[in-house]
Amino acid sequence: MTPVTMQTKLVIFFLNVLFYTSCHLAELQICHTCNGTVLDQTEVGRFCSSSAGRVEGRCCLQQLNSTQTPHVITGLDLSNCSLNQIADLQDASTAVVIDLSSNPIVNISDAVFQGCAALNDLLLPSSLSCPGGNASWETVSISEGILLCRGQRSMCNETGHLSLSCPENSLCAPDGPGFFRCDCVHGYHGYKCLREGEFPFIQVFSPLAGATVLLSLVLWATERRKAKSN
Repeated sequence: MTPVTMQTKLVIFFLNVLFYTSCHLAELQICHTCNGTVLDQTEVGRFCSSSAGRVEGRCCLQQLNSTQTPHVITGLDLSNCSLNQIADLQDASTAVVIDLSSNPIVNISDAVFQGCAALNDLLLPSSLSCPGGNASWETVSISEGILLCRGQRSMCNETGHLSLSCPENSLCAPDGPGFFRCDCVHGYHGYKCLREGEFPFIQVFSPLAGATVLLSLVLWATERRKAKSN
């Protein structure tokens, strides 16, 4: 392994730690969108219990990789929160189960769920439709005023290619119900994956390291202030 490759990996590791630390504080804010906590008898509660997760407000959190990796949101229960609209769920894009039922939501854009590739169970008011259409889910059912969209289907086939075809040197990857993205294969990067060689992580991301640290400190200070006020 060359020194340059080792240096690149160290920079990537450092940036990942900073990124996950700052994002973790922001993500947890969605867990306190409304009062209450995840109940055991709910869909999210049962999932959290069976997957050995930890409840944080309206979220189920899990540590997926190691003790050094911050917890990620695997379940989000915003049911009965008197929400009229849902504008963004990117902070819970890692969720496997999301419950938005029992809310006076009239309409919700499919784009809200873009990036939610891990989403398997989605509960909505029965007046709404499953994002991406019924074809994006294995089963769609309605019971007691709740629409259940279960088993998200991938827009890519088993080989990672899409019928519409991603650009050369890239593979199709799921990106939420009805969505896909094209990821560059190893050794290529840039616009339409046309540039060959390793991505210049050091040159691109080193100037952002300071800003990331500053953002982390601001978010940390904000959370401490909120905790003291409560």
